[in-house]
Amino acid sequence: MARIGGGTHIARSGYPYRADMRSWSLGQSVIVAVGIGVLGWSIARNGPATGMALIFLAQLVFLAAAAWRVLLILASLRLDPEPEPAIDLPRYTILAALLDEAEILPQLVERLDAIDYPRTRLEGFLLLEDHDHSTQAAAAACVMPGWLTVLIVPPGGPRTKPAALNAGLAASSGTLLTVYDAEDDPDPQQLREAAARFAADPTGRLATLQAPLRIRPPAGSERSFLGRQFAVEYAALFEVTLPAMARLGFPFPLGGTSNHFSVQALRAVGGWDAHNVTEDADLGFRLWRSGYRLGTMRRPTYETPPGDMVDWLPQRTRWLKGFMQTWGVHTRSPVGMGWRGHLSLMMTLGLSLLAALAHAPSLAWLIATIAISTVAGLPPESPWFALTVLVVGMAAAWMNGKIGARRAGVPCTIVDMIVAPAYWSLLTLAFGHAVWRLAAEPFAWDKTRHRRDPAIDVAALAEVEAGREAA
Repeated sequence: MARIGGGTHIARSGYPYRADMRSWSLGQSVIVAVGIGVLGWSIARNGPATGMALIFLAQLVFLAAAAWRVLLILASLRLDPEPEPAIDLPRYTILAALLDEAEILPQLVERLDAIDYPRTRLEGFLLLEDHDHSTQAAAAACVMPGWLTVLIVPPGGPRTKPAALNAGLAASSGTLLTVYDAEDDPDPQQLREAAARFAADPTGRLATLQAPLRIRPPAGSERSFLGRQFAVEYAALFEVTLPAMARLGFPFPLGGTSNHFSVQALRAVGGWDAHNVTEDADLGFRLWRSGYRLGTMRRPTYETPPGDMVDWLPQRTRWLKGFMQTWGVHTRSPVGMGWRGHLSLMMTLGLSLLAALAHAPSLAWLIATIAISTVAGLPPESPWFALTVLVVGMAAAWMNGKIGARRAGVPCTIVDMIVAPAYWSLLTLAFGHAVWRLAAEPFAWDKTRHRRDPAIDVAALAEVEAGREAA
């Protein structure tokens, strides 16, 4: 039981999800299986020729990715102007779906209470699972602001974050709504900026705004390989890629937190797909299909990196599995997507999946080529096209990450850029796990563990790293 504004309250509710939006159809699965069979037959018949064809295809994919990144960098150079503050602030709902978060719940409550928005126009729900007694006990022991309520999600399947969010959506009375995760530290002015941007929309078609997510490593972990690479990866996505896509009028996969919605639009598309393990990616394209558009904003939310490999791998596996689900759902029919939607789907989810598959084999091929030539006492063969692809692809990725990191105020040194291919290669491991999980447990949710976040000054950290790099 949770103490809410001096009393106790448990809310129970649900929200219907569209059961047809789940994963790959039987026809799509058959096509993929046949394609794998044909590839295997081709390798058995003529392995060298098939290998060369695959390498050439991978090179084309990397070149397309490089060109896409350069386009997005150019498009992101000009930011949308700050909107005028909204005069009449709408009622705002905050949702936070929590599972096994007893340790971090008090920290989240403190951060949510620091949000600068009129309390009379603010409501929030901490969405707790019926069986999660430890988090419920932590909520009961925490002094809550009067606008924040505990809502117990009804038992039953699927037990996923989007299912919990649908319960919160059903209970919501706000005009606008945002989602936060347990470890989030949102900018106190974020809701005011979102309200102003929605109010300034002349078309009435703006359905959602994505705030930038910035990684703030816990004290003492600033030199973690995975944490630093994860921070740069986030910076490239949220500081360069998504703002550029919004500016170019493309749909994009939303982040799992700090997205702000028009409640009317969110309910019009049926809320979140409770079976999709990257419900945010699916929802971005589903809103686009229904005639809405997506935007971004400037006020950030700070998060911590997932931690060591034992935490990073399940999270990335879930993301890639969800990308596969979302790809399957939105390639069934071209209706409503348009050329922008299909191009975006291909250059975001499709390219992410192909890159995850190709990174480790490409790096292994390059290392093997150099090693064999060295052992044989011969100069390594460097076909001009392969060399061009390598240089252009890595330069575009490095530039994307470096620009994003500078905007986000996170460190990105020469050393970080040199070792980045090793991090990218880990995505191939996650890809293999995701394929297996999609086949064995398509709707199982691999939860990321969250820990309390000792805040640090990321701007100061970036300055220190810049000084080290200059030295």
